[in-house]
Amino acid sequence: MNQNLNNLTDEELIKVFQDSNTLEAYEILVKRFKDPLTNFVYRFVGDRDACTDIVQDTMIKFYLNKDSYKSFAKFSTWIYTIAGNLAKNELKRRRRRTILSLTNDDEDRTIQIEDKKFVAPDRAADSEIKGEIVQKALMKVKPVYREVVVLRDIEGLSYEEIAEITGLSIGTVKSRINRGRTQLQHLLKDIYN
Repeated sequence: MNQNLNNLTDEELIKVFQDSNTLEAYEILVKRFKDPLTNFVYRFVGDRDACTDIVQDTMIKFYLNKDSYKSFAKFSTWIYTIAGNLAKNELKRRRRRTILSLTNDDEDRTIQIEDKKFVAPDRAADSEIKGEIVQKALMKVKPVYREVVVLRDIEGLSYEEIAEITGLSIGTVKSRINRGRTQLQHLLKDIYN
């Protein structure tokens, strides 16, 4: 890869990609944002398969709509907005989806569900179990609060960036973060006491 492109800021890279359609600039941005977006989306939707699809869809939308990015916004804000909107759409789809039975009435047999839990030895097991418990608790926090808590506490974004991504005022962002943290603390009170 071109060393000069690797040294560019996100905003400079998107400009190169917009102006010259240089795939290398796109690939560098994808590499920079794939893991943080995966973490954000997984914490928001709680499903690894859906998360992978959403992040891929985000990168496709980024590629196809590169010219809709305007330089007055941070690139990270723009791409997190795309991912957040796709994640919200996935949650809406899930609410509308009907619950499927685990038995197939036509053939009168039970569908087998593979248990994919792996418990690593020693501290890794404890950390993994706590991580799963936190994720399950996070999924019980209302989505309007979960999104901002993940953006602030897991992704480390500023209140201003979160306000831009969500389209909310900074006051509303702070209020929702506090409510989300309170819900999460209530759900986790027995674990960390």
